[in-house]
Amino acid sequence: MGKLTTHVLNTGSGNPAEGLRIEVFRLTGGRKKLAEVITNADGRVDAPILEGDTFQLGEYELVFHAGAYLETTTQDLPDPKFLNIIPLRFGIAEDKHYHVPLLLSAFGYSTYRGS
Repeated sequence: MGKLTTHVLNTGSGNPAEGLRIEVFRLTGGRKKLAEVITNADGRVDAPILEGDTFQLGEYELVFHAGAYLETTTQDLPDPKFLNIIPLRFGIAEDKHYHVPLLLSAFGYSTYRGS
């Protein structure tokens, strides 16, 4: 049974990104908001973002509210911030576990399909 999970690591500090808001949208058939979650102390969300009936094949978008999170850190940020909202679009093509993490700093990010 498929599911979607994520986590966020602040690579600038080497710590999990606690308190980062993430919105989840399904793009197939029009952009529809499915959920909104907040990362916990481990930089993860407490349960899969999508599973069961909400997990379907198609195109999705995770919107990471990085700027608001980065403001809570002790790092000096430029005004305006280099990174604020990070939209990440991806496809789900199989009924499997999709783990889509974000590695984040104030001046860059990366992602990959994890396990």
